[in-house]
Amino acid sequence: MEQKWSTAIYKRILLTGFTLIVALVTKPTSAIDIYAEPEVMMQNGTAGILRCTFKSSQVVSSSTTVTWSFQSSHPDSRFYKARDVIFYFTSGKGFPGPDEFKDRVQFIGDINKRDVSIQLSPAQFTDNGTFFCDVRNPPDITGTPARIEVRVVQKESLPQSNTSLIIGAVCGALLLLVIIAAVVCVVVRHQHRHDYEGVSSQAPQPRKTVESGLQRSKCTIPSGPLQGPVIYAQLDHSGSKNSFHKMEPVVYADIRKN
Repeated sequence: MEQKWSTAIYKRILLTGFTLIVALVTKPTSAIDIYAEPEVMMQNGTAGILRCTFKSSQVVSSSTTVTWSFQSSHPDSRFYKARDVIFYFTSGKGFPGPDEFKDRVQFIGDINKRDVSIQLSPAQFTDNGTFFCDVRNPPDITGTPARIEVRVVQKESLPQSNTSLIIGAVCGALLLLVIIAAVVCVVVRHQHRHDYEGVSSQAPQPRKTVESGLQRSKCTIPSGPLQGPVIYAQLDHSGSKNSFHKMEPVVYADIRKN
């Protein structure tokens, strides 16, 4: 099975090479830029993603090819010190590599968006090593494959996420704000109560002053009704006919005391 796959894949590569030669003869070549994460850490037994993108001045076509290869760092692996193709993509189809990766490699990119990422599931300790992502988009065929160093570790070896730390910091800050707000509320309430008690203790004094003023004013006002001056007419009773005359009125002031 493995020998049959190798023969088929190499035929594909030879056919692609021939297509590239034709493209080189008919069109000038230009560079293609390939990007990938320099290092990826995976947990053993889980799915890991190897992201790879490229930049080309040419339109993506059916002649665009993607080649993923692997070189193991494990001495017991047959890929040790020998880079081998584990996945090949051309004409819109993907061709898995040898048995070690055949059922574990899946193409998850979108070549029209210049994304040629793959997923490795499940990750194994034998996957420790270097993965290479190579893209050819004729006539853009000159480029350096991107390298990704993969480290497969146990769950306990993965760096702890900062999410818990961030959540704890946010909760602590909120708790501190609540405490500060409560202290401010108590201080303001206490100050308000103190001011209210001070005003209440001083309020009767102006009232006494007003009442005393009213009492003094009441003493100066007569209790009975006021009566104006009384006018009396003084008449002459001398008996003379011509002696009767109206006398000047005499004004007496009737002053009453309370």
